[in-house]
Amino acid sequence: MGYLKYKGYTGSVEYSEEDKCLFGKVLGMEKDHITYEGTTVEELTMDFQGAIDDYLQLCVENSIEPRKPYTGVLNVRLTPEIHSGAAMAANKAGISINAFIKNAVAKALGMTL
Repeated sequence: MGYLKYKGYTGSVEYSEEDKCLFGKVLGMEKDHITYEGTTVEELTMDFQGAIDDYLQLCVENSIEPRKPYTGVLNVRLTPEIHSGAAMAANKAGISINAFIKNAVAKALGMTL
């Protein structure tokens, strides 16, 4: 699967063999379902960007704050053993458990903080 990015939003790129078209949806926006389509990558990209622009304009017209797909706040469920191990490792490293988990995820994604 490919991705499109525009104004801080990320959208999927999928293909419908039945309809012979490309389509996608903005990821992380379950409450504001934003979709788009096209027969070429260029059309898909234009419809994706237009859908984001329309969404942002609608928010302005209705005086509401646009939702951000990923806020940086994440509730993670761990087993008690993993939670305990992470807490002990964070303590040993002299950092918070939040910083420890953030570092571990960044490392797994090949990112540096």
